[in-house]
Amino acid sequence: MTKSELVEKIASKMPNLTIRDIDRIVNVIFQRLTRALADGDRVEIRGFGAFSVRSRKPRVAINPKNKKSVEVPEKRIVHFKTGKELHARLNA
Repeated sequence: MTKSELVEKIASKMPNLTIRDIDRIVNVIFQRLTRALADGDRVEIRGFGAFSVRSRKPRVAINPKNKKSVEVPEKRIVHFKTGKELHARLNA
């Protein structure tokens, strides 16, 4: 599902809101979620799941084209863990 599809679904369920307002709301939610993760916070949406930031240690990798060693620096990645309700629906 794309962001525009999400906006359309919400608009069909809430006809009293304009598509422009729904688009702004969705954008604000994504901006807040992104900002919280960038600050290292954990974001939990009950019944859906939790987003957190994890660090990957620096390592040495092999370039498959030329077989040379490449140093990969430490980096932060987003980790998602499903909530109980979502997990149950996926595995029903």
